[in-house]
Amino acid sequence: MAARADEAGGGSAGCVGGAVVADAPPRVLLVASEIFPLAKTGGLGDVCGALPKALRQLGVDVRLLMPGYPCALDRSADLRIAGAVDADAGESSARLLAGRLPDSDIPLWLLDCPRLYQRPGTPYQDPSGSDWPDNARRYAALCRAAVALARGDTAARWRPDLVHCHDWHTGLVPFLLRRAGVARPATVFTVHNAAFQGNFPWATAELLDLPDDAAGLEFYGQLSFLKAGIVYADKVTTVSPTYARELRSREFGCGLEGVFASRGADFVGILNGIDTEVWNPATDAFLARRYSPDDPAGKGACKNALQAQSGLRQDPAAPLAMFASRLTTQKMADVLAERMPTLLRRHATLQFALLGSGEHTLERRFIEISREFPGRAAIEIGYAESTAHRLHAGADLLLHGSRFEPCGLTQMYAMRYGTIPIVRCVGGLADSVADVETDASTATGFVFAEASGRAFEHAIERSLEVYATRPEVWREVRARGLAADFGWSRSAAAYLDLYRQLVPAPSAAARLAAWHQRIGDLARAGRARALVARTGT
Repeated sequence: MAARADEAGGGSAGCVGGAVVADAPPRVLLVASEIFPLAKTGGLGDVCGALPKALRQLGVDVRLLMPGYPCALDRSADLRIAGAVDADAGESSARLLAGRLPDSDIPLWLLDCPRLYQRPGTPYQDPSGSDWPDNARRYAALCRAAVALARGDTAARWRPDLVHCHDWHTGLVPFLLRRAGVARPATVFTVHNAAFQGNFPWATAELLDLPDDAAGLEFYGQLSFLKAGIVYADKVTTVSPTYARELRSREFGCGLEGVFASRGADFVGILNGIDTEVWNPATDAFLARRYSPDDPAGKGACKNALQAQSGLRQDPAAPLAMFASRLTTQKMADVLAERMPTLLRRHATLQFALLGSGEHTLERRFIEISREFPGRAAIEIGYAESTAHRLHAGADLLLHGSRFEPCGLTQMYAMRYGTIPIVRCVGGLADSVADVETDASTATGFVFAEASGRAFEHAIERSLEVYATRPEVWREVRARGLAADFGWSRSAAAYLDLYRQLVPAPSAAARLAAWHQRIGDLARAGRARALVARTGT
């Protein structure tokens, strides 16, 4: 007899030939404000789209919850109404829509509440770039929907053993589950960027019907969603080992360094991976020509295509440097805007391509640079997935200096596509890129230490020197990046180990008892269905 997990209540044992089969991994509800390809503003969306796939490959029954933005409603597969949910303190009608992540079998719930999510702009900001004034309410609703699913207070017949919450938007989930005062699933809270904290006036707590005596919610007189997640989750993670160490320091902790330090061994860093199916030059439909570590010749064709499409001079020998990120001071985009004109004047063949948006003064400055250097600087304000893939495939260098960088995925995409990164030695950049001069046998890029224009420019100069005078070293570094494994398998295994610490596998006796209970439940359900079929009652 076989049964789907939802019919069987998500049980975790089985029998073959009378023997008890090993326990399945925990059932996990992953909650996030954005999940690629349904919604994406940065690395958070990429991670929350790729990690579930890797967990599924390890056998984890992972299911997703996110807000029902218009883009998510449009892109989800097989949506159907799954029932009402009390997510907005009773003020707005809300319901859960069940479906699945596109091109996968991963179950998905969308919190459908048009008053909160059916809006133009980005998930967090209006079309003018200002934060939605009710963001606290919007993401408190997401948290309450997660708690309802976790406690079985919805029509869904599946309940998780563990809720994995991502970034400040979900920070109230661990707090609300602890306040429930009943048996609850375990919680893991992942901090993707401690600079984004979800801080609101303390009076917001009353508007959200939150208790005003919870010290774990207060941060310098404000209500902090991020602090709530850090304080109340059973385990806290962040997205690289180096960033986990940095967050315990005053320089990088954003005022929360003491809170992070207080979690001790329950706060760990697990390096992000990338979706190697989406980011694969051997199969990438966006590219002019596909290529691989064994056949890298197609990268030259991609460079020619990028130059043609971007209005750059057709010159296969010209070093082409790219920037693809938010135009913010965090990403040192201000330093790049200051130094790039000097570099373009000094190196007559150097080319520069940029894809990104952010601070309007920086956007305008980069547009000015493109006008100052026609045919050598190509600037696209905004974001297009296809353009990002073509940039990584066609460029020689990635410019990715950051004042702080929790993990960074762009440098992994670049190396996967044979584009050599220039990065600052912080966070996940330090964990994923090795410098040419430090160890030539393991080098994958160029690394600098100081968050200064001088240091960034010197690293670019070093890369251009290797490109021009040591082509054999350049080819070795590029080949090493092309062949590197940046997939999610190791990181997903680390998360599964963390889950296991919170949800241990039951004993063989407990598994056998659960199995017999489930068989009995299914048998009784079958008899009930048969009775209905016979009598029509």
